[in-house]
Amino acid sequence: MRRSICAILAVVALVGFVLMPAAVSAGDLEIGAAVESFSLPDTEGKMQTLDSLKGKNGTVVVWLSAQCPVVKGYKDRINEIAASYASKGINFVGINSNSTEDLTWIRSNIVEFGYDFPVLIDKGNVLADKWGATVTPEVYFLDNKNVLLYHGAIDNDRSGKNITDHYLKTAFDSTLNGKPIAKTRANAFGCTIKRVAE
Repeated sequence: MRRSICAILAVVALVGFVLMPAAVSAGDLEIGAAVESFSLPDTEGKMQTLDSLKGKNGTVVVWLSAQCPVVKGYKDRINEIAASYASKGINFVGINSNSTEDLTWIRSNIVEFGYDFPVLIDKGNVLADKWGATVTPEVYFLDNKNVLLYHGAIDNDRSGKNITDHYLKTAFDSTLNGKPIAKTRANAFGCTIKRVAE
């Protein structure tokens, strides 16, 4: 009896060990990797794709939340950056992967925060898992061929009062001027994405 229990535990441990690294590696996009176009519904239920929403000079995919105070603190900066760079051919696409936020709440949040770009619903946090997004706000800047150029935080200051590094804007400006991006990653900070129960 003891031997059979030990054998079962060994199999469970082995399965857990084998599955864990695969899940981690699947959700870690590398700088310079081309991402596949995804298809997600918007808040009206219409299916949208990355390729149909991307800008001629690039796309920012930003993970958002209706309940996160960090996103609330960033909303004006997000809107200002999105508006400023839309005319330069860089489009914003919002993604909401939070299992705790229903469609009504997300719709009202878009109006409240004044987002003027599409926000898509990642039910079951499938895209968040695939890309490795963990917090809100978290940004991924892709070029016009969907190659990842920058990933992480928008800037270095949650409050917005003492910004010394405009990571995202600097990445935009470098790309638009045909120069390499000096800092391609900066740790994103904010509220954890509320994933579906395992």
